Amino acid sequence: MAVTLTEKAAKHVQAYLTKRGKGIGLRLGVKTSGCSGMAYKLEFADVIEADDQVWESFGVKVFVDAKSLPYIDGTELDYVREGLNEGFKYRNPNEKSSCGCGESFTV
Repeated sequence: MAVTLTEKAAKHVQAYLTKRGKGIGLRLGVKTSGCSGMAYKLEFADVIEADDQVWESFGVKVFVDAKSLPYIDGTELDYVREGLNEGFKYRNPNEKSSCGCGESFTV
């Protein structure tokens, strides 16, 4: 499988990489946190780490470390606007449940 971006998410990331002036892509992972056990972590990638898996969506590279991959393999990252709110939305087929605030999940 893979971790992918929608076209809208890729355009948003590319705009921020350009504005930032550096970076080779987007790093997606998980950390232990929140009331459901795990939380997504999202940051710009400046280097490729030794244990990274790399995919490309609409010209943007997505980096995932080996420890996070089993929890997010198959995830699609979208960028959405809902009313006055906007941000990334994770479509993770491994997610069994998430907390009410949407910040953490279980697999």
